[in-house]
Amino acid sequence: MARHAASGEDQSVRLLKVGERVRHILSELLARGEAHDEVLRAHAISVTEVRMSPDLRNAKVYVKPLLGEDEAVVVKALRTNTAFFQREVAQRLGLKFAPKLQFRADESFDEASRIEALLHDPKVLRDLEDGD
Repeated sequence: MARHAASGEDQSVRLLKVGERVRHILSELLARGEAHDEVLRAHAISVTEVRMSPDLRNAKVYVKPLLGEDEAVVVKALRTNTAFFQREVAQRLGLKFAPKLQFRADESFDEASRIEALLHDPKVLRDLEDGD
């Protein structure tokens, strides 16, 4: 039986709270430049979302560098420093198990831009005006 991806509505309140705490911890670490990596210190990075697995052992961390510059380089640097981030999250979170972090580029902004461009397409605007 196929399982669907858990949306925010399907997740428990505890999953959402832990995910948000992990997001704040990672954001703080990146803002303070605590990772000993020149790539991470040279970029302003937003942690846009953290999705926790139901057992709280895995966390998908979605990140976006400021203006989307050098996204692949930043994600690679984050993945290289995963052990540091996992250790810091474990110390600050106080859970029985530290979640395994999986860093990914956040594509939601690109998708929103694509939809926005489609909505402003002359053909779509013409169709929308005909409906009024």
